[in-house]
Amino acid sequence: MKRIGVLTSGGDSPGMNAAIRAVVRSAIYYDMEIYGINRGYEGLIHGEINEMSVSSVSDILQRGGTILRTARSKAFMTEEGFNRALDMLENFEIEGLVVIGGDGSLKGGLELTKAGVTVIGLPGTIDNDLGYTDFTIGFDTAVNTVLSAIGNIRDTSSSHERSTIVEVMGRNCGDIALYAGVTGGAEAILIPEIPIDINAICRKIIQGINRGKLHSIIIRAEGISINSQDLADTITKRTGMETKVVVLGYTQRGGSPTARDRMLASRMGHKAVELLREDSRSRAVGIEGTEIVHYDLEEALQMKKVNDESFIQLANILSI
Repeated sequence: MKRIGVLTSGGDSPGMNAAIRAVVRSAIYYDMEIYGINRGYEGLIHGEINEMSVSSVSDILQRGGTILRTARSKAFMTEEGFNRALDMLENFEIEGLVVIGGDGSLKGGLELTKAGVTVIGLPGTIDNDLGYTDFTIGFDTAVNTVLSAIGNIRDTSSSHERSTIVEVMGRNCGDIALYAGVTGGAEAILIPEIPIDINAICRKIIQGINRGKLHSIIIRAEGISINSQDLADTITKRTGMETKVVVLGYTQRGGSPTARDRMLASRMGHKAVELLREDSRSRAVGIEGTEIVHYDLEEALQMKKVNDESFIQLANILSI
């Protein structure tokens, strides 16, 4: 292939810019033309497409967000909008497309694949909820953002002798809560993958009070069934310790990406261009251990996320 495009779609994640940079510079290194598509599939429909150069991606490696901007496109889900997107790719003679985004974005890429477009998907989401890859671009940064917040919250919680529920993102995947909870020393970690035991939570808090503990930190993944404030009210009532709620929200999507996310995005972006250069079929790029891997795009999206039971057990042991 000699002319390719790149877009970011869905929720932004730290490291997307690093991935864009890797795609653009790798393409130019291999004498390929590279076009940036603004605002994801929505921008593709409206022809927001511009050729990129080496200088287009200067000084973006350390920046959060995405210079190509992102959007969710209802129009792309319609027959008319989808056909316009195909027309735009043909108008600009784009032979292959790199899509950086989460589950929904890669499913959009799969639809393009079925229409004859070669798509390479990169997992750009803080949620870490894609089954074919150990880690997604932005996850490590999001966990570190939560860790920083936990440190600040612990200081004020100790001063006021209270419990704090920290609500984190992740949709129906509890990885942000689990990783941040274990490395942040939380007393309880609530994730969608395991049942909630209110008795165990209250028991840990009471045991902590009895040995002189001044605070308790509870990490709640947004995908669990019980509301944060309802949970706080229940804990206050049953333990006697005042319990507050802190919702971190979109702070987890922002900020400068960690070195790990920058490296992951750079390696994946370069691999995407290599695959297109080889005229590969549509693929999803991921990581297993330390190795960059790739799967058929449709096969990758069918892979289910497998929880590491030993990690969950570790969280329970260390939070006694």
